[in-house]
Amino acid sequence: MLQQTQVDRVLEKYEQFIHTFPTIESVARAPLRDILRVWQGLGYNRRALALKKAAEMVVSHYGGRIPARIDSLQALPGVGSTTAHAICAFAFNKPTVFIETNIRTVFIHHFFRSRYNIRDRELLPLVAQTLDAENPRIWYHALMDYGAGLKKKYANPSRSSAHYQRQSPFEGSNRQIRGVILQALVEKPRVCQGELGKAIPFRAEAVRQNLKQLEKEGLVARNGKYVSIA
Repeated sequence: MLQQTQVDRVLEKYEQFIHTFPTIESVARAPLRDILRVWQGLGYNRRALALKKAAEMVVSHYGGRIPARIDSLQALPGVGSTTAHAICAFAFNKPTVFIETNIRTVFIHHFFRSRYNIRDRELLPLVAQTLDAENPRIWYHALMDYGAGLKKKYANPSRSSAHYQRQSPFEGSNRQIRGVILQALVEKPRVCQGELGKAIPFRAEAVRQNLKQLEKEGLVARNGKYVSIA
């Protein structure tokens, strides 16, 4: 949930999600439509689909227990290198080395203040050298909190990173169109594609293209002239 989404937006949804789906097994069993219903408001709905598929894999391959190995975690849908290392640090207190936006902010602020286009490969050795190997979980909590504080006090130092990307405007974007389409399909089991196009206040071609992409990603299914959550 925290990927590309601020903590304040996640907190309420996290509590609701955990209350609705208290176990990995319950996520694996739940219809995607039910998961998306709770997910509404967080955006980037592919994460919800990846979460369900990952839960299914954890149940089928690991008996419902999250694996503690980097390679096993990276084999799960939606889990890349950074997320896998973060899970090992926070869930299992393993001294793994990783960078996310707040960690990046700390090291750029203190070591690269006068430079631009800084790559993560320059920061990773510093993260490794300063890591508290005995209690990495607490260390990373503190480091990320510190980075969040620096962003409030200074112009975001992460803008000097070669990996910094400014998020495009939401209004009128494909992200907004996709969200509106999925919200409509969450509310009704299936909808005629023609009715869906009329009910959504965007260009018909934009709706069609986004429906096509949602189907390709496995979020939406078509059955004749009807569409539904996959």
